[in-house]
Amino acid sequence: MKLLLDTQAFLWMVRGTPELSAKAKQVIRDPTNELFLSIASVWEMAIKSSIGKLKLAEPLDVFVPVELQANDVRQLDLAFRHVCAVARLPFHHRDPFDRLLVCQAEAEALALVSADPIFDRYKVKRIW
Repeated sequence: MKLLLDTQAFLWMVRGTPELSAKAKQVIRDPTNELFLSIASVWEMAIKSSIGKLKLAEPLDVFVPVELQANDVRQLDLAFRHVCAVARLPFHHRDPFDRLLVCQAEAEALALVSADPIFDRYKVKRIW
């Protein structure tokens, strides 16, 4: 199964925090699953880091590549079609990063690993 980690799930995974659900841990640890992190999530972390809402032990440009490699997570770039799909997405949610994640999950047939139940309003499979 192909899994798109939302920003929080990625951070909880790399930090090994207990907030990550048992089901999320199970699918993340399953070596037959492919893990992805969207560039939209990296952008969100950059903004939160710059305004002091996210504290990282290393600069973001070091932290993300190191954690992607260490956790066998692939980078999912934003494509023109992902961004354009936002215009057609129902307005269940205002968060621009989450809206991009929904569009990417739909376009790339990815299940979304997220604690946020707002994703259930969209046509994506959410695992938590």
